[in-house]
Amino acid sequence: METPTLRHSVVAGKFYPRDAESLREEVRAYISQAPEQEPVRAFGCICPHAGYMYSGHVAGAVFARLDVPELCIVLCPNHTGMGRALAIMSEGAWETPLGEVPIDSTLAAALKQRCPALREDSAAHRAEHATEVELPFLQLRQPRLGFVPIALGTGQFDVLEQLGLGLAETISAQKQAVLIVASSDMNHYESDAATRVKDHQAIERILTLDARGLYDVVTQQEISMCGFGPAVVMLTAARALGAKSAELVKYATSGDISGDRDMVVGYAGVIVT
Repeated sequence: METPTLRHSVVAGKFYPRDAESLREEVRAYISQAPEQEPVRAFGCICPHAGYMYSGHVAGAVFARLDVPELCIVLCPNHTGMGRALAIMSEGAWETPLGEVPIDSTLAAALKQRCPALREDSAAHRAEHATEVELPFLQLRQPRLGFVPIALGTGQFDVLEQLGLGLAETISAQKQAVLIVASSDMNHYESDAATRVKDHQAIERILTLDARGLYDVVTQQEISMCGFGPAVVMLTAARALGAKSAELVKYATSGDISGDRDMVVGYAGVIVT
C-alpha cells in the first residue's frame, strides 16, 4: 500500500518563521492588526504570497475578514516552471510548522472529473511557495482545514475560464462551503508610483468581477501580476456561483516596509462575496 504524499514546507525560515510558536504569534499579530469586523462567508479572495515581513499585513487583513470554511481550493501561479500547466494534488497532506493540512481527496477527485484539463502532478508544487505561505493563515482561521492545491502554468484565457466554470460546477454540487483562494502578488520591480498606477488598473477590473477585463488589462498594459491566472479562475468561478461584489480590503507595496520606492512589488487583498 502506497504511503500518502507529505509535501514538506520549503520556505519555512525564509518567507515566514520556522518555529511554530513564533509563526503562530506573527500570523495572529497580522490578523489582529485588521479592524474588528464580523467575518464574512466569501466565494473567493485574492491574497499576496511574499515574505510575511513585506505582505503579511495585507494577508492578515484579508483572512481577518473571512469566515474560513473547512474546505478551501488554493490556486497559485507556477513560479518554478516545473510540472504540468494545470497541476493538482489529490492525496496526502502539506506540512507547515503549525502541523499538517490534509488534501481533501473527495473534492480533488470531483474537480478532476469536471475539469479534465487538470493533471495529477506533485512536481509543480514541490518547490512552489505561493500556496504554502497562505496555509498558516488558513490554519489559524480554520483548525479543521482541508484543501486542494492547484498550480497554474498557463496564461491562456480560454483555459483559465473553463477551469473557473468547472470549479463553480464542482463547488455548487458540494454540501458544504468552499473558499477559493487566489494567491497572487501584483506588479513587480517597477517604481512605487508606476506600480500603484498599474495595480489599480487591475484592481478596478477585479472589483467589477470582470475576469476578461482583468486578463486584458494585465496583458495589454504589461502588468506583471504573477497570479493573474488564479485571479481570473477565481473571479470566473465566483461569478458563476452568484457573487455580486468585491472589496479591496488592503493595498500596499514592498516600499511601504523597505522604504525603497525605486523598485517595488505590489500587494492587494480582495474578498469576493
